[in-house]
Amino acid sequence: MRKIELYWQILIAFCLAIVFGILFKNAVPYVSWMGVVFLKGLNMVIIPLIVSSMISGVVNIGDAKNLGRVGLKTMSYFILTSIVALFTGLILVNLIKPGVGAELGLHQNPLELSLTKVTFGDVLLNIVPSNIVKAMVENQILSIIFFSLLFGFFITKTEVKYKSILSEFFNAIFEVMMKLTMFIIKFTPLGIFGIIAKLVAEQENLGALFSRLGLYGLVVILGLVIHSGITLPLLIKIFAKVNPINHFKAVREPLLTAFSTSSSSATLPLTMEAVEHKSGVSNTISSFVLPLGATINMNGTALYELVAAMFIAQAYGIDLSFGQQLILVVTGLLASIGSAGIPMAGMVMMSVILSSVGLPLEGIGLILAIDRFLDMFRTTVNVWGDTCGAVIIAKSEGETLKI
Repeated sequence: MRKIELYWQILIAFCLAIVFGILFKNAVPYVSWMGVVFLKGLNMVIIPLIVSSMISGVVNIGDAKNLGRVGLKTMSYFILTSIVALFTGLILVNLIKPGVGAELGLHQNPLELSLTKVTFGDVLLNIVPSNIVKAMVENQILSIIFFSLLFGFFITKTEVKYKSILSEFFNAIFEVMMKLTMFIIKFTPLGIFGIIAKLVAEQENLGALFSRLGLYGLVVILGLVIHSGITLPLLIKIFAKVNPINHFKAVREPLLTAFSTSSSSATLPLTMEAVEHKSGVSNTISSFVLPLGATINMNGTALYELVAAMFIAQAYGIDLSFGQQLILVVTGLLASIGSAGIPMAGMVMMSVILSSVGLPLEGIGLILAIDRFLDMFRTTVNVWGDTCGAVIIAKSEGETLKI
């Protein structure tokens, strides 16, 4: 009997979970635990996977010249695609104006989010950990990546005999973590079933969920579709000379998982496996680009945050000048860099965006109703952008891909 591919297993589980969540709400607690265990399993491997992959990636890249070249390409790609995503959202929200005439029914209290104002300066300062063990315990991913980059870089500066031992050690650790990750990935369909069934069951009125803020949601989704379906494929076609459809087929499993979990960090193990084994990107590039991308390359989040801020301004009848809208673009770029790869992280960073142009934080209550739904779309775009970046950078380094 032919084995069903993991992609189809995930898709079937996703559809069945929707039906189960609608028809058997009372039974959802009996299956939701599978989603909890699955996410815990993925979260369990994130820190050791990031540390081992980043260190081995930096060591395998080689000298400071190579590292600087790949790092510059990676950051240039992240910034360029985020800016394009932001302007895509800005154009759409100004053309469609979803917030004009919106009902200000702030039924949900935004204070429940425990929002704190985070400046870009705070983000930069927090990159340097005062205690790396504490940073690992608290999942401070930027700090962990910073430490791992430094550690890997200075391994390349040690004597040849030590460099060889350390390189083999971290390559071995990374190999073990990938095998452990692949074991957890086998349970993805069960995890997705538990997550989606619970999400659907918690919605009292699915029709109201999609109608109350329908136009706003459509603008966000339209922007994400344009960015992921036109902008990123064009970049792959132009700079990597590969077929975007082939690459999409190669990474559809992590994209489905990203859509289901709303977490680019939790999806990272699957993303690395797909990009390496199906798209053909080397471990040297993927282990550097993808963990970094899962933390700071948030194209979808940046677009969403800007559209949401403009929607809130329109709903309150606040007319933002061109200069203020440019401030939103810059702040959206910086805030997306500091946004964690976890569900609802974009909502926390929204306080930064609103504060930058003096918009009321209470406006967040306007968009809470469908944020979880939109979070699934923007996370998928975030992960898709990471994989496209890995392909483009790998091709620029002269690698031969499978797609």
